[in-house]
Amino acid sequence: MSDQPPVPPAPSWWRQHRWAIGAALLVLAGSTVLGWRWWQGPVVPVDAVVRRDFVQTVVASGRVEAPHRVDIGAQITGTVQQVPVEEGERVHAGQLLISLESAELAAATAQADAAAAQAQARLRRLREVQAPVGVQSVRQAQAALVNANTSLGRSQALFAQGFVGRAALDDARKVAELADAEVRSAQMQLDSLGRTGSDTALAVADVASADANAHAARARAGYAVIVAPLAGTLIGRSVEPGDVVQPGKVLMTLSPAGRTQLVVQIDEKNLRLLALGQPARVSADAYPQERFDAVLSYVNPGVNAQTGAVEVKLDVPQPPPVLKQDMTVSVDIEVARRPAALVVPATSVHDADGAAPWVLRIEGRHAVRRALRIGLRSGGVAEVLEGLAEGDRVVSMSAKAEAGARVRAAAVANP
Repeated sequence: MSDQPPVPPAPSWWRQHRWAIGAALLVLAGSTVLGWRWWQGPVVPVDAVVRRDFVQTVVASGRVEAPHRVDIGAQITGTVQQVPVEEGERVHAGQLLISLESAELAAATAQADAAAAQAQARLRRLREVQAPVGVQSVRQAQAALVNANTSLGRSQALFAQGFVGRAALDDARKVAELADAEVRSAQMQLDSLGRTGSDTALAVADVASADANAHAARARAGYAVIVAPLAGTLIGRSVEPGDVVQPGKVLMTLSPAGRTQLVVQIDEKNLRLLALGQPARVSADAYPQERFDAVLSYVNPGVNAQTGAVEVKLDVPQPPPVLKQDMTVSVDIEVARRPAALVVPATSVHDADGAAPWVLRIEGRHAVRRALRIGLRSGGVAEVLEGLAEGDRVVSMSAKAEAGARVRAAAVANP
């Protein structure tokens, strides 16, 4: 027997090529899967065409504004003594806002009141003293005239009898004429003291003038106290104690209490959609979760040439407590409503602003181009009037699929 070890058998062909065969099978399987997927087409995002209530809105931003503002200032030059209110404070009508130093004004008022009292006293003296004295003067003059006429009669009789000369008769006649003139003078003075007389008219006019000066002085003194003309909120204050103020300078700005309005700038392309009375939902940018109602109440007849915008105003029937003057707000104005409308996401509509909008509708395994007729559009949704039916699936424009291509629809995302 030989001592050499046995020779092992030669390796089989399978064992020599098993790794190559396995690799070939994997490549074949992968190619088959890839080919199948290529034949099926790419997976594309799709949206469903659904039927639901649809509201078209015009969205814009604006600010809170009272219907008007009241600028408050001084009517006289003076030094500010007291400012008992702060900016942002609510005030009631007649509440003290600013007081000025008033010592000089008080003195001028007292002087004017004294002048008015003196004029009244002169009028009373005319009526109570001078008028009765005038009556007595007329009576005395009339008595003297009677005596003078009697004396003249006697002198005429004596002259006719030759007992007195012409000189004595002339003297008696002069005395009678002088007495008659004194009666007329006394009567004229009495007439001037009567209700329609000139002296009375002058005295009454002096009283009226003095009273007017006193009223003016009191009014001027009242200008030292500046009060709120109506209830509201102080939204501006530019005065402090010790300041010297002058007429025409705005010291405070008051936002009157009452109706609250929103002023919004709308793009002129939406002007045809607006109408008075349209409802709106509003939120302040500072409080986005607190929404409230408003109503379109005014549309400016002109368009701003620089911005291409139209100013509109909305009334707020029940403004929330958080709403402040000049706050920025976001407004959704409801311009149209369609119950049970057929809608599709605007992101699936090609050439939506053109004359011939279209979509790629899933038909079997292909994306087929379909022309549409679009109605209302708002909030990323378009109303379909013609071209699609409820339940249809359309390819989103983000897929960039081509008409006629084989595609596989991904999960449907409702609008």
